[in-house]
Amino acid sequence: MTGGTSGSIRVLIADDQVMVREGFSVLLGAMPDIEVVGEAVNGRDAVERVRELAPDVVLMDIRMPEMNGIEATREIVAADGAAKVLVLTTFDLDEYVYQALRAGASGFLLKDASARQLADGVRVVAAGEALLAPSVTKRLITEFSKLADAPRLSSTAQAAYGDLTERETEVLVLIAQGLSNAEIAGRLVVAESTIKTHVSRILVKLGLRDRTQAAVFAYEARLVTPR
Repeated sequence: MTGGTSGSIRVLIADDQVMVREGFSVLLGAMPDIEVVGEAVNGRDAVERVRELAPDVVLMDIRMPEMNGIEATREIVAADGAAKVLVLTTFDLDEYVYQALRAGASGFLLKDASARQLADGVRVVAAGEALLAPSVTKRLITEFSKLADAPRLSSTAQAAYGDLTERETEVLVLIAQGLSNAEIAGRLVVAESTIKTHVSRILVKLGLRDRTQAAVFAYEARLVTPR
């Protein structure tokens, strides 16, 4: 665990492997703007530690005993809107990644990510952005399309979707494809500030907390399909 400075990003690491927790703690502890405030050995422990420590970001393993990362993510997001969850997985095609995103995770990283990628991921999620690379997004869409019981939009969600303007729908699709605000602005030939306004309105209209949930919404609305 590391001591941080005022204003630093507070991180909780949840993983059932001691070496993984210690390794990430050392890597993040070397960053001047990140403070590791605690560790959790399973999902249930993570939920309790979030209540105690109020971290900004939780690095969450998926496969853990007692309570897995998906259930823990769902409880953390439901109980504390301030804590963002960044899922950690061994494989980029982990079958549970999509479930974790639907549970409210703000993105995911591979466990073999470099120190820089890990720190950048924490910063991105803490800032309220989604951590979904275009290549990852495409794989998620492909896997999602194969599910026979893939969720559909509820009547409430369908009504909310109907409130989006044509341009907002266009922006939503591009978010789901993994584009950043700057990339969307370039694609639509408008100012980045305009895109930020569209994104904010989309989140408000759909009752979503971040871009990741917006991407999931787009999948379920069948606005994005595998190529």
